[in-house]
Amino acid sequence: MNLLADLTNLTTTEVLLLSAIIFVASMVRGFSGFGLSAVVMASAIFILPPLALIPMLWFLEMAGSLAMFKGGMKDADRPTAKGLIIGSACGLPVGLLINMQLATETSKAVALSVLIVLAFGQLAKVRMPFLATTAGTYGSGLGAGIVTGFAGAGGMLIALYMLARNLPARTMRGTLSIYLLGAGVLGLATHLIIGTMDQTAIARGLFFIIPTLLGLYAGRALFIPRLEPYYKPFCLTLLLGLASLGLIRTVSN
Repeated sequence: MNLLADLTNLTTTEVLLLSAIIFVASMVRGFSGFGLSAVVMASAIFILPPLALIPMLWFLEMAGSLAMFKGGMKDADRPTAKGLIIGSACGLPVGLLINMQLATETSKAVALSVLIVLAFGQLAKVRMPFLATTAGTYGSGLGAGIVTGFAGAGGMLIALYMLARNLPARTMRGTLSIYLLGAGVLGLATHLIIGTMDQTAIARGLFFIIPTLLGLYAGRALFIPRLEPYYKPFCLTLLLGLASLGLIRTVSN
């Protein structure tokens, strides 16, 4: 355990707490299809600052995407995926660089506020028709990249974009598969260039893949088709509660 502490720069208690948080967040992803990074960010932000969590979350999201990959890329809307990837590649360095200039408490408040707005938008099923344009596609990708740089939850903004497009489920899954892969590869390059993906972040990311996969498979095992309509509202309400409590605590400090 001492070697692990040296590699991750975390205490034993912090490793156990983060493992538990990531396991639960991965269960949420396993039975609802989203929320891994958002739940981790909302819950673990008082253990590690956003700028330390975001590169670690890259490993968890990539592991989750590969574990839950079901193919269907042939059904994807490739021009849409391309626009989202390009926009995200431009937005991520902007979000990270701005985040690096913020004080830790300010960064926490911004990240939690972004999570609250995005969760509320999905819960309220907010539709923004202008997103269903070519400019809206690139803009959504750009916004998702910036949000990822702040709160590691750009996927939630992409979900709002998909809601506006009203794409068939098969097309949506295929498009998201390409987007996640492309944005993930370019995101890694951005982290390495900027310097947010250091040895400590890599060690943390690789170690916490274990509770991520365990949580994903547990979530999938607990999935009950007849309860599917209730999973997303429950997870979004949980996220709203966690982020709101975290924001109150941050502001009060």
